Amino acid sequence: MGRKKKSLHDYAAEFCDLSVKKHIVEQKEGGVRDLVEILYCKSCEIPMSARRDRILEHLASARHYRNKRLEKHTSARLHATTLLMSPPTDLSAGMSVLDQSVLPQSSSFVFRPNPCPTSFNNNVSSVCHNQNMISFRTSVPNSISNTVTIRHDTATSNSSSGSTPPFNGLQVLGHSHSSRSSGQRHIIPEASNNIVSNMTMGRYANGDLMGSRIGLALFGICSGNRALFKSIQEESGCTLLYIVEDCIQDLENAFSADVLANTRVLRGQDADIVLNDQCVSGVIICSLAEEGSDVVLDALRAGKGVLCEKLLSLDKQIAESCFDEAARVGKPLVCGLYKRFDPAVQFLYKKVHNKALGRIQRIVSVSKTYPSPSLSYIKKTGGIFYEGVVHDLDTVCWILGENAPDTIFSLGHAFCQEIAALKDADAVSVSMKFASGAIVTLDVSQHCTLSSDQRLEVHGSEGTLKMENQNALGITEQGTARPVCSHLHSDRYRDAHKELLKHFLKTLEGKEQPFITKENFLWTIQVAAAAEQSWRNGSAVDLRNEPLDGTVIKTEVP
Repeated sequence: MGRKKKSLHDYAAEFCDLSVKKHIVEQKEGGVRDLVEILYCKSCEIPMSARRDRILEHLASARHYRNKRLEKHTSARLHATTLLMSPPTDLSAGMSVLDQSVLPQSSSFVFRPNPCPTSFNNNVSSVCHNQNMISFRTSVPNSISNTVTIRHDTATSNSSSGSTPPFNGLQVLGHSHSSRSSGQRHIIPEASNNIVSNMTMGRYANGDLMGSRIGLALFGICSGNRALFKSIQEESGCTLLYIVEDCIQDLENAFSADVLANTRVLRGQDADIVLNDQCVSGVIICSLAEEGSDVVLDALRAGKGVLCEKLLSLDKQIAESCFDEAARVGKPLVCGLYKRFDPAVQFLYKKVHNKALGRIQRIVSVSKTYPSPSLSYIKKTGGIFYEGVVHDLDTVCWILGENAPDTIFSLGHAFCQEIAALKDADAVSVSMKFASGAIVTLDVSQHCTLSSDQRLEVHGSEGTLKMENQNALGITEQGTARPVCSHLHSDRYRDAHKELLKHFLKTLEGKEQPFITKENFLWTIQVAAAAEQSWRNGSAVDLRNEPLDGTVIKTEVP
């Protein structure tokens, strides 16, 4: 047996933006009246085809998103409907007011005036759908009920045969000879592609209009990095088609009005619209680890490449399953260990591997974050070892070309009482010795005065290289009461996030393989867990014979 055909009510139940409306239809021949149902979009007030692909295409359009915003923040559409349903004597005036003041300047709605002005005494001018050209004529008799006459206009259809079937979003329920009120509202059709193609609105709704740009979707704004958001806006090789976020208060702070005008914002419950859109090639996930891992798997299974800004998961099995799924579907999974991509760090890496410094003996890293992360953010990220230390661990292991140290020892303290209540630290010092003999010290703190402090020193047998703090003025300061130029953490690593995004786009194009492998990621968070374990136990941890196993990597807090 075949699959049961979906009814209009099934589609309306599946998509909250759709609804089914009943109308009384008078047939052109015989004067018989039928009661029909029409599937239509509540925000755009246009009839919809009862086809899932067409519905998803419309719901993903920028025009639909702007209509929802217009419906939410203003009563313009209600005012427009009132004008269109006014008595015939006032309709022409209402159209004039509507054209000038109600619709936005870049609106994709098109009102076609009746070529014969005198016909306003009898009916509202016809408006047509751009494909199957269904004309809706609302008669306005003296009675309170409205009768809709629906006909298929083959004269204006693009089909040469003229045999295109009527709009398949209609279902005839039965005959009705009574003239009862149907609550009819005038339906505004979608404009044809050649009308809206030059408008800012919906410019990327059609994949053909995106050119060579890569379509992206972004999950999670509240916990995302502003430097990454800035890079997305400035990158010319991609287009942000969707933002999926339940808390949308910070949208305007994260993105410019121009970006939001061409990007559709959805809530998490509508994520399937993004994953089913073939224009989306890559998904950037800024959600926190345990929240984002499910989205990572769903995006990979939908055939999208993924950039995960935060850690994939603190659970080893979940992290492994993400990498395994990426390998199975053949899509890139890029991890957001962003410090590797900083130009200064990459310069140090090249010097070390070109033996310019000789044998590496000592590495000292200082990472003090400004501004300090919020308490709620620290709770969700797993603490300082999995939000701060993990990035510096990845950097020094990468520079040295070693997966993990032989021995690791950590000291830490919580100077903030709220952090102490979480049984976490806000300042730690991590000392490591590697098999090559190199000794590494990491100084990581969430306390910094008015400017981020990011330094790295690499000492070798034949020389030393230092990465000092950077600022826009290029001034080095010592002993000043206030910094000459306040530097936020996101500003300091803006170039790193630019390079990370470029790398992700190249993996989507098949030009590069993901820089951070499954083995790199698992070892990095395993070493972070060992550093936390050392701090909690007050003793060094020997990793020389430590297997890369265990289900939950993060140390549990009693």
